[in-house]
Amino acid sequence: MKETKEKTGSAGLVRKGVFIPAFVIMAIVVAIGFINNEGLAKGAKAFFGFSLGKFGWLYQLVAVVSVVVIAIVTCSKLGDMRIGGANAKPKYPFGTWFAMILTGGIAVGIVNWGINEPLIYYGNVYGELDQLGIQAGTQEAARFALGRCFYNWTFVPYAMYAVSGLLIAYMYFNKKEKLSVISTLKPLFGKKTENPIFMNTVDTLCSLAITLGMSSGLGTGLALLISGLNVVYKIPNNTFIWVLLGGIATLIFTSSAILGVDKGIRRLASLNSKIFYGLLIFLFITGPMAIILSNSVSGLGEWLNNFFIWGLDSGDVGGEALTRWWTLADWCSWIAYAPIMGIFLGKIAYGRTVREFMIINWVMPSLFGIVWFSVWGGTGLNWQMNGVVDMVGVIKESGATAGVWAFLQNLPLGLGIIIIPVVMITLMLSFSTAADSMTSTIASICTKGQNMEEEPPKSQKLIWGILIGSISIIMGAVAGGVRGIDGVKQLASVGGFLVLFVFLLQLIAFIKTFFVDLKKEKNGKKE
Repeated sequence: MKETKEKTGSAGLVRKGVFIPAFVIMAIVVAIGFINNEGLAKGAKAFFGFSLGKFGWLYQLVAVVSVVVIAIVTCSKLGDMRIGGANAKPKYPFGTWFAMILTGGIAVGIVNWGINEPLIYYGNVYGELDQLGIQAGTQEAARFALGRCFYNWTFVPYAMYAVSGLLIAYMYFNKKEKLSVISTLKPLFGKKTENPIFMNTVDTLCSLAITLGMSSGLGTGLALLISGLNVVYKIPNNTFIWVLLGGIATLIFTSSAILGVDKGIRRLASLNSKIFYGLLIFLFITGPMAIILSNSVSGLGEWLNNFFIWGLDSGDVGGEALTRWWTLADWCSWIAYAPIMGIFLGKIAYGRTVREFMIINWVMPSLFGIVWFSVWGGTGLNWQMNGVVDMVGVIKESGATAGVWAFLQNLPLGLGIIIIPVVMITLMLSFSTAADSMTSTIASICTKGQNMEEEPPKSQKLIWGILIGSISIIMGAVAGGVRGIDGVKQLASVGGFLVLFVFLLQLIAFIKTFFVDLKKEKNGKKE
């Protein structure tokens, strides 16, 4: 039966088979959070331990294979293929395209962890170095800290985004399939993917996963912002503050999503990326340049030397505090995002070659991450080692997200007074940019007959925006735990596990499509 569209407006009709179950499940989660928030927190914690304890090996294997296949595609003749066909013309210039990718993908992550994560490793705050035999507070610990951050935040996680994004772009623009996660599985299952139950189940799981993943990201951002208000301005960390700031953030990203990609997300991403660039340049110029460059090179050596040991470690090498709570928890978040993020990346890639897609979606964000952690993390480690400010002590006292504020308070020339509000605004813009792009994409999945030029119904965007905001407030305010962000990390693990096997199938479909099917098509044309 041919799908119909609304006659008034570009948006299609609601996909009840996806929207209803996804909405009902998330509404129940929100209701449980209000009625029995401790029960919700305990359930998320139990699932966190189960999923990463039993399937950590699979997360690691999927991550490493993603890097390998993406590297091969980027460097091979496949890179010359154009998304949308030989005559397709790009819609967005490179600068705008990269801004949307950068700010839509990393959200609040690098602002938060650019300082905090290296210092946590360096100080062995939660026992991350216990199983490695590295002494906290040493040069070896500093080198390990940067290398591990490079591993967790650059080429490996962005490869997972690239797998989903390129596969969706190719299936939609080149093979003329529907704009849906299920279309990426067609190389494996053929017409079976057109089965309504199969189709709705996959898209529902992906919608649930990204809703939980975005809630986790927003919760982390709110935790960071609230810790800043507490450390810098002595504003207490309480439920009222969580609700107030969570409500403001939800209003911003939902409003931007309602405006659409061109009017909302594009402008927000452009502004946010300029602030990113400005902060990076400022700190590099005013910081210890020679030490930043020296430490970053040492960190790269540490990362490359340990790439496969870290990449195939499910916990035996690094231990629970390091491998499970950091790397595997990160992979859960990235995988939870990947299929839906892939739709967003695919939609804005029309007219670009595969190699251009990889440069913008894999290479450049990864290089930006290396530079960011080198400058911010390298400076923070240098200050810690030279006694400028005890950020490790601040983290131990105020939680995993607090170190960056002690760092900013000690910027040269007293510029922290100016920079701190700018960073707080950047945080709000960062998770708003990511959340509005994902809110729009979830709404697209829940709408029939969507194509690249259409915007999904505003009512859908509003509903998903409110759900994301509500869950992040609940989990952040009541389940902070030892690190202050335990609840949102555990929440992300649920989202990641929901789509782990969907992403595994996408990875297999990617390999079949680009290394088997395209080769057969090429050989067939020659004959």
